[in-house]
Amino acid sequence: MSKLSVIIHRASTASLKRFRNNINVVHKESGKSKLYLFSDMLYCVFRYGIGYLDYNIFGFAFIGKEKRKTYVTMKENIELVRRLNKREAYDILDNKLLFNQKYKDFIKRDFVDLREGFEPFEAFLAGKEAFFAKQLDSFGGLGVKKVRLSEYPDHKKLYDELMQAEMFLAEGVIEQHPEMCRPCPQALNTMRITTIVNDRHEAKVLYVIFRVGNGKSDVDNATSGGMYTMLDETGTVRHPFFCDKTAETYTVHPNNGFVFKGFQVPYFKEALELCQKAAFVEPKLRYIGWDVGISPDGPVLVEGNNLPGYDMPQNHLFNPSGIGMKSVYEAAIQG
Repeated sequence: MSKLSVIIHRASTASLKRFRNNINVVHKESGKSKLYLFSDMLYCVFRYGIGYLDYNIFGFAFIGKEKRKTYVTMKENIELVRRLNKREAYDILDNKLLFNQKYKDFIKRDFVDLREGFEPFEAFLAGKEAFFAKQLDSFGGLGVKKVRLSEYPDHKKLYDELMQAEMFLAEGVIEQHPEMCRPCPQALNTMRITTIVNDRHEAKVLYVIFRVGNGKSDVDNATSGGMYTMLDETGTVRHPFFCDKTAETYTVHPNNGFVFKGFQVPYFKEALELCQKAAFVEPKLRYIGWDVGISPDGPVLVEGNNLPGYDMPQNHLFNPSGIGMKSVYEAAIQG
C-alpha cells in the first residue's frame, strides 16, 4: 500500500470512528435508537446540508423541522464570507505575517519574518526565553510551535530548522493575565469574538466563545483537543465546555480539575471594543472571527479568521431554546 493510500485509509477510518462516536453520544443523551439517529443524520445531511458533528452539536435529535430551519449551516456561512469579504483581501487573514503587519497596533507584540535573514532573527531573540514559530498559512493550531530557547543554544541551527520547516514567522509570546492562566496554565486561553460590519457602518458582535487548552498542548484550538463554551454578556462562564475531538462535555477541566462555572474573563468589555475597532481597519473584510488573548494590561489580538465558526455558537449545550442563530446573523447584517 502506498503512503498516500495509507493516509487516505487512516483519514477515512478516523471519520468513521468519529461518526460512530457521535451516534453513541447522541444515543446516550437522547435515548433514541442508533438506527433512528443514523437515518435522521443522513436525512439532515441532504435536507439541511449539515454533517454528523453538526447534528450532534446543534442538538437536532431534540428538535423538529421548524427549529432546524433556524440554524446557520456551513454552506450559508461560506456564502456570507463571499458576500462580505472581498477575495483580494483574503490573504490578510489567511497569511499570519500579513495579519501581523496590518493589525500591528492591535497585536501588541514584536515579530520577524525569518526570510529577511539570520541577523534580524538573532536580534529578535535578544532578551527572550521563548517565542512562537508559525507557518504563514497554518490554521487550527497546526503549524505552530512554541520554541523555548533553553533547548536551542545554537541559534543558527534553530534558524535553519525553522526555515526548513517553512516556519517563517517568529513572534513574541503573549504574557497571559494570571486570571486567564487558571483554567489551563499550559496554553494561551483565548476568546473567539466574531464581528460583522453592516451597511450602516456598524461593527456588531455576533457571539463570544471562550476556549481553553487541554493541558497537553500550547494552543487552545478545538482541532488540537481544546475545549470551548459560550460566554454571557458579562464574560462569565455559565455552561459546560465541549470538545470536538472527544464529543464530550466537561464541567471541570479533565487535566487539572479546575471548575469552569462562574469563571469571569478579565477585560471582557475592553476585548469587545478592541475587536469592534479592529473591524474597521480593512474595509474589504467585514466578517471576521478574532482570536483574542488577555494580557495583564488588557486584550490583544492573536489572529483573525476569514471563515468564522458557525457551529460553536449554535451548540445546544448553550442554547436551551433549540433555536439557531440565523435571525441573529440577519439582524446584525441589516443593522
